[in-house]
Amino acid sequence: MGKPFLDLLERLGYNFFTGVPCSLFTGVTRILDAEPRYGYLSAVREDSAMGIAAGAYFGGRQPVVFMQNSGFGVSINALVSLHQIYEIPALLVVSWRGQGGQDAPEHLVMGAVMEECLRLFQVPFAVFEPSTLERDLGGLTRTMRETRKPVALVVPKGMLQ
Repeated sequence: MGKPFLDLLERLGYNFFTGVPCSLFTGVTRILDAEPRYGYLSAVREDSAMGIAAGAYFGGRQPVVFMQNSGFGVSINALVSLHQIYEIPALLVVSWRGQGGQDAPEHLVMGAVMEECLRLFQVPFAVFEPSTLERDLGGLTRTMRETRKPVALVVPKGMLQ
């Protein structure tokens, strides 16, 4: 699913990719690393990835930021004080570690509250569902462009590995 997913993102106008590697994105990360046309820049922290995405946006790119949901917590200051306040759009692709109470113990808390966190910080989101992915990403992209603020695609285990 990795290559078709990236092709869909390109068709929707996304042309810069950054983020922190996550095992749930292994397939996508390998493709991003192997193909320079994606302009992938790996980050060491999620808040750094948000800053990189902001710079890419000001350089004329439409960024995608990959992160674990535990890293969403790390990104909140950059999300609120940079992207939301200054209207810097980006698509956040967030892995849903700990969904359904199954994962390493450190992921269970964030897994249980992932959707609530996105709502709390007013980030429109959709959960990755292959049968509606194109429609959902199209809707998120329209919302992102209209509001000039980040949106998120939450990716359960097994979708992009």
